[in-house]
Amino acid sequence: MMARCLARFLVSLLALAICNAASVSHPISDSHRSAALDVFVPLDGSYKSLEEAYEALKSLEILGIDKKSDLSSGTCENVVKVLASPSSALKDVFYALSVNGILKCKTGEDGPKDIVSKLQAGAKDAKLLLDFYYSIRGLVLVKEQFSGTDLTLGNAEAIFRSVKALSQSDGRWRYSSNNAESSTFAAGLAFETLAGVISLAPSEIDQSLIQTVKTGILKLFDSIQKYDDGTFYFDGSEGPISTTASVIRGLTSFAASESTGLNLPGDKIVGLAKFFLGVGIPGDAKDFFNQIDALACLEDNRFSVPLILSLPSTVISLTKKEPLKVKVSTVLGSKAPALSVKLAKALNSKGSSVINNQELKFDADSATYFLDSFPKNFDVGKYTFVFEILLDESANEKGYITEAQTKVPIAATGAIGIENAEIAVLDSDVGSIESQKKYASLYHLLLTKYVFFATFLLCCHHFVSWFPFCNFCRLDLTKDGVVSLSANHLQKLRLSFQLTTPLGLVFKPHQAFLKLKHESQVEHIFLVKTSGKKAELVLDFLGLVEKLYYLSGKYEIQLTIGDASMENSLLSNIGHIELDLPERPEKAPLPPLHPTDPYSRYGPKAEISHIFRVPEKLPAKQLSLIFLGLIVLPFIAFLIGLTRLGVNIKSFPSSVGAATSALLFHGGIGAVLLLYVLFWLKLDLFTTLKALSLLGVFLLFVGHRTLSNLAAASNKLKSA
Repeated sequence: MMARCLARFLVSLLALAICNAASVSHPISDSHRSAALDVFVPLDGSYKSLEEAYEALKSLEILGIDKKSDLSSGTCENVVKVLASPSSALKDVFYALSVNGILKCKTGEDGPKDIVSKLQAGAKDAKLLLDFYYSIRGLVLVKEQFSGTDLTLGNAEAIFRSVKALSQSDGRWRYSSNNAESSTFAAGLAFETLAGVISLAPSEIDQSLIQTVKTGILKLFDSIQKYDDGTFYFDGSEGPISTTASVIRGLTSFAASESTGLNLPGDKIVGLAKFFLGVGIPGDAKDFFNQIDALACLEDNRFSVPLILSLPSTVISLTKKEPLKVKVSTVLGSKAPALSVKLAKALNSKGSSVINNQELKFDADSATYFLDSFPKNFDVGKYTFVFEILLDESANEKGYITEAQTKVPIAATGAIGIENAEIAVLDSDVGSIESQKKYASLYHLLLTKYVFFATFLLCCHHFVSWFPFCNFCRLDLTKDGVVSLSANHLQKLRLSFQLTTPLGLVFKPHQAFLKLKHESQVEHIFLVKTSGKKAELVLDFLGLVEKLYYLSGKYEIQLTIGDASMENSLLSNIGHIELDLPERPEKAPLPPLHPTDPYSRYGPKAEISHIFRVPEKLPAKQLSLIFLGLIVLPFIAFLIGLTRLGVNIKSFPSSVGAATSALLFHGGIGAVLLLYVLFWLKLDLFTTLKALSLLGVFLLFVGHRTLSNLAAASNKLKSA
């Protein structure tokens, strides 16, 4: 049962892999909205920095998720603090203004004046590209958020020239005049900065300067990277997502000014949109923001708005007669303008066109274009559908743009017919095709000359087909265990069948193999090849005896057929075959050990049954008490003897040092006696020996001191 489930899983996985071999762009959906709530998670109601707060709030705002009330209190406190502090860095001021534009924090009336002064001074004294960027873009934000504020840049053209001086001939920009290394990411920042200078300038900027920037933009597009499916992106040290997003933000900001008149190639714009949609759902917060923000810039720009063609499913079931459904929308999923979709052609795996110039119908309720019927020659297999989007005149006026042709991989699936399935055991000398032809000619001769005998042979033929214990059987692969065969090492096993598509054409499956499983769980897998109209496998047991490890006995026969286009992929337990193989030579390899299930160690363990030793018979209680008394009697006699001898402690040392050593010595002896008692009651031998070794060292030291003191006292008495 596990093998059957595993095979079906592999077939399904193969189908999924083939269907998704080429990327199909899909607009932003609810999946992004759900993921955004997991990616942008605040810590204790706020974010680590105002930069992170802005990226989270901006992404959630674009996706239509309202989280302002949850973040406004703590975040607004940081915004007010940064804007009120004269020592705040330009970067912090810029992101504070960016967050304020979303949350509308109460910054006070005196705030804008101090902010404007700080930003104007920063723009005037800036030497680095990032200083220009934060100062100029900050002034633009002040202009958007605080009406009536004087934001005139008297030296706008000089600042424009200073920023322009950081550009390179290849369209990239440097971060400073002292750094010769250029960056595509910096080019996006420079375009945003120049767009801000143009919007803040009191008069129109010199058109020659603007034309120079436009020329640099076109040169920058010469270094754009491209995939085969028409996807475009910019690469750099910051990574393709951050770099491409920076360029898109800069281009859309620069093109927003009417004085620039920037026009970009439409295929590049659609290709950039496909790049961000092809990323999927990034797990990193920075990449997620760059993806959503860049797509929002493409959604709302002055030069062109890309439209994306997407398919809810790239698999068409011919059995269910499912229609082909197509949707056209903007990158953020907004409705597309009036247009029509045409299936220009559908190419099969051989490159032949099976559908040409078929216009799709439109369902206004679901905003879906569909094709509900296919030509008669449309069969199962892999196709490449080429779509064309035709915009109405009104859509062209608004600046919508699409790909000239959109290629989408399509998998058509259906029920595959399995016919003429046969399994047979052949002798080595009659197993050739020629022998089978001679047998058929003889059968035909007898059938024409001897009618009665031919009828008898026909009945026998049907009997052999029905009877399971045979060496030639027609198979019904929808049933399990219907075949029982026997063979020796001088015979062959032949399996053959035909697979046909719904149109009756020969179908070659992606995977077809036969598995022989010995009763000792040793498995052997053989590939079934398709040649011509028939799939056939011939196993010569004489050449396989070593591979089969000379294991005679019962082998289960299992056939697996699967393909991405095959809706009725199967795993059939055909039956079994009894093999009689020679005995294994001494030097022949042994069969592998039976593999253990890795999950078996988590199952219940075998119960451990242990028989304890029968306790020995104990002596009577009275005898034990008598023995105890005999042991205690010597100790009592010892105490009586001490009293008779007049033992006293008059010679106990009187000095402090000697008395201390004597007390410690007697205390150590008492500790050893107590240790013996504990050993008798509960301690084990090793613990007792460890404690005894420590006490022994202690007794050796204090005992030596005590004896030294006694010897000294004795010498004094003798000398006196």
